[in-house]
Amino acid sequence: MTYSEPSIARRTISHLRWWIAATLFLSTVINYLDRQTLSLLAPYLKVQYHWTNTDYAYIVIAFRAAYSIGQTVFGRLMDRIGTRRGLTFTVAAYSLISLLTPLARGLYSFGLFRFLLGAAESGNWPAATKAVSEWFPKQERGLATAFFDSGSSIGGAIAPFIVLSIYFRWGWRPAVVVPGLLGFLWIVLWRAIYQPPELHRLISDDERTLIAQDGRHVGTDSGTLSLRDLLKLPQTWGAIAARTLTDPVWFFVTDWFPIYLVAKGIDLRSGLLAVWVPFIAADLGNFFGGIASGWLIKRGWPLGAARKAVVVFGGIGVTLLIPTIFTTNLLAITFFFALATFSYAAFSTIANVLPSDLYRSTSVATVSGFGGTGSGIGTIIAFLLVGHYSDVRQGMATHAFDPIVIVAGLIPFAGMLVVLLVVRNSKATQQGLVRAL
Repeated sequence: MTYSEPSIARRTISHLRWWIAATLFLSTVINYLDRQTLSLLAPYLKVQYHWTNTDYAYIVIAFRAAYSIGQTVFGRLMDRIGTRRGLTFTVAAYSLISLLTPLARGLYSFGLFRFLLGAAESGNWPAATKAVSEWFPKQERGLATAFFDSGSSIGGAIAPFIVLSIYFRWGWRPAVVVPGLLGFLWIVLWRAIYQPPELHRLISDDERTLIAQDGRHVGTDSGTLSLRDLLKLPQTWGAIAARTLTDPVWFFVTDWFPIYLVAKGIDLRSGLLAVWVPFIAADLGNFFGGIASGWLIKRGWPLGAARKAVVVFGGIGVTLLIPTIFTTNLLAITFFFALATFSYAAFSTIANVLPSDLYRSTSVATVSGFGGTGSGIGTIIAFLLVGHYSDVRQGMATHAFDPIVIVAGLIPFAGMLVVLLVVRNSKATQQGLVRAL
């Protein structure tokens, strides 16, 4: 008789992919806490440092310029060095820069620190999109993307309570430092939990099989398209347009909404709810976009049709920004901005998930980075116009921002049309360069 030792059950974590999604969500929350400090403090820093709206626009543009360039650079880097190392680096970098920002003394030094912050923060979305492509099947990618992307609205929603509370008690420098400390704590969690699914020791066999069946994790992808080859594909330009023609509207809300409310004659102390509600609405919109497209896929809709249905909803819904030009009522402005940001966020979820729908894992972060660069360039152009025209129209009382808000409501509608026309199965799909929708 032979004796064999009993096998020891391997320790696993149930639904490990959702724990990883939760970690990506926390990264996005911290990312937005760091970047929101300036927009929340802007009405007070403008007075302290004698900035015009154009001066403020230049500081914001410094961030966007670095952010737009960094999206493509970091996107390609993430595809080369991997999600785990790449996201560790970017979070460490922007957390350190936040801690150094109190050294700023005026317009140019603020601009420099915001430029560095933009460069460092630019890796978050390409890396998170790549992580989702590695860990989630198609019916869950929309929801997983919504989950991590909703961190932007949650971060924006809680930022006023944290940043302004610290500012009114201790000044602007501590208000910048405290959010910056959180990133270093997050890195410890990230290094402990993240590995690709084929290497992770805590993933169950069932979960690994579920991911492998979709054929999108790193282990099943081979070959990397060059930047030139990717830019020849119409689907790439559709993914770029989805970000370029929607994100500037969101950044207008995040960076200019407090100033817009002041221009409407609303005191920020009484209008704190108005600053907070659109971010919560956006958070709900993120999940609506992810859940709705996933539900349609489970109902038998083709992947492309399910994604585009949400795009249509979002493109039409953002036009609800326009009615705010006719009122100075805080409740009405809050209501319409909430509906518009809900719609934007649904669209944004699909815009962020498109690279993982369309491309191999080895190109996902690169294409996501392209979209981020387009978004950054669009935002820079938008902010130059916002700063200039809001200063020119400053004497028009509560109507200073009217043309800006009208354009902001229409641009995502144009983005919707581009996505419907360009993101579709084509010759590139038949050649295997792009995945079928």
